[in-house]
Amino acid sequence: METRGRAGRPELARARMQRGMTQEAAAEAIGVAATTWARWERGEQGVRACYRARMAAVFEVEAVEVERWIEGWAYGESPSWPVSDFGGDSLAATVRTVARLWRFEMDPSRRHLLASLPFVPSALGEWLSSWTYGNEAGSTAHHGAGSVVGLADVERINEAHKAFSQMDQQFGAGVVRPVVMNYLNSSVAPLLRGRYSDRVGAELMTAAAGMTELAGWTAFDLGHHGQAQHYFGQALKLAEAGNDLMTGAWVLMTLTQQAIYLQQPKWAMWLARAAVDSARRGQAPPGVMALALVKEAGATASQGTSEGKPDRHSIRRVEHLLSEAERAHAQGVAERDPAWLTAYGTPGLTAAIGCCWYQIGEHRRAAACAETAVGDYGERFPRAVQFTQVNAAEAYLGMGELEQALHSARTAIPRTKALASSRLVERLRQFSDRLEPYGGSVMIRKFRDHLNSELVA
Repeated sequence: METRGRAGRPELARARMQRGMTQEAAAEAIGVAATTWARWERGEQGVRACYRARMAAVFEVEAVEVERWIEGWAYGESPSWPVSDFGGDSLAATVRTVARLWRFEMDPSRRHLLASLPFVPSALGEWLSSWTYGNEAGSTAHHGAGSVVGLADVERINEAHKAFSQMDQQFGAGVVRPVVMNYLNSSVAPLLRGRYSDRVGAELMTAAAGMTELAGWTAFDLGHHGQAQHYFGQALKLAEAGNDLMTGAWVLMTLTQQAIYLQQPKWAMWLARAAVDSARRGQAPPGVMALALVKEAGATASQGTSEGKPDRHSIRRVEHLLSEAERAHAQGVAERDPAWLTAYGTPGLTAAIGCCWYQIGEHRRAAACAETAVGDYGERFPRAVQFTQVNAAEAYLGMGELEQALHSARTAIPRTKALASSRLVERLRQFSDRLEPYGGSVMIRKFRDHLNSELVA
C-alpha cells in the first residue's frame, strides 16, 4: 500500500486530539506500537484494513470517516471537529473559517453535530500560543467581491449585539441563539467578504469577534461546551486579526469562566493569566483590568480547591488579586471602556468577587457580595439575578444557615422556569445535591419537591 509522503494525515491527528488522546494512548487503543501510530500520522506507513476497522470501532465513527482520515479525501464542510485550528494566519483565511462555521449552523444535521462536540482542552494550548506568540496581524483591509463596507455597517453590528445580549439576559440562550446565528450568517459574513479599509477592517473584526463570542456564550449557557469552545476560539482569532488586545482579553476571560465551570483549573489559570497580560499590553482602562484580575482570582481559587480545601498560598493570592481589582474598579469609568464592560457592570463584578470568596471558604463575604449584586442588578438582568441568588444560597449553606439558604434558592426557581438556560437549571440541581447531609429534614424534602415540580412543569 502506498504511503502519503510528507503531507501526512492531519485529519487522523485531528481525530485523535479531538478525543484528548496522546499518540501513545491511541496506539494502545488500536493495538499497535506508538512508533507505528506516529508513522501513520506522518503518512510514512500504510494502514492495514484490520486497523482501519478497529479505528472505526474505537473512535465510534463510520468506516467511511476513517477512510477520509487516512486517504485524505476532501471533507468539504463536515469534518468531525470542523475548525479545531485557527484557519491560517491571513485575514482571508480567518474570514473563510468563521463564515464556514456560521454556515454550518444553518444546516440542521451539522448544527446537531456542532452541538454534540466535546470540549477539548488540548485545543486551548494552540490558541494561546497563537494569540500570545504569533506574528502581529497585518493589514485589516480587504478587497473582496462583496459590497463596500463602512463604519455605519459596523455600528449596526454593535447595535444588534446590544439587542441580542439583552434578549439573552431576559429570555435565555435557547431563545436568542438561533437569532444570533442567523444574523452572523446572513449579515456579518457578507460584510467580512466585502471591501473595506484598514480602519473599517479593524472595527469590523472587533464587532464580528463580539458577536461570535455571544454565539459561544449562548452555546455555553445551553451546555454545548464543545460548540461554545469553537466560537470562543474563532472570536479570539477575529480579535487577533483586528489587533484588538482588549477584545482578546474579554474572550480569554470568557474561556476562563468556561474552564472553571468544566473543572479544568490548570487551563483556567493559563487563560486568566493570558487575559490579564493582554489587558496590560493593551493598556486597558481600570474597569477592564479589574474584571481580568477577578477572573484570575477565580482561576486561582479553582486551582487551589481542585484537590480539597485551598492552601494558604492560594488564599493569599486570591485576596491580593481581589484587593488589586477593587482598587482598579474604584478609579471609576473611563472613556475607553468597551461596551461589553458597561453591560457587565458593577453588579457583575461584585457577584464574581463573591464567587471567589466562596471558593476559598469566606462564606459570609460571599453572601454579602451576592446580596449586594442582586439588589444592584435591577430588572434588566433576570438571569444574572437568578444565578446570584443561587450563589447566595450556597454561601448561606456554607455558613450553616439552612433556612436562609433555602429561601434564597427558592426565590430563583420561578424565573428559572421562564429562562431557556440549561446552565441555570443545572446550578439549582447542584445546590439541591449539596443538601444531601440534611436530607432527612422536612424543609429539605419540601424544597426538593417544589424544585422538581416547578422545573418539570
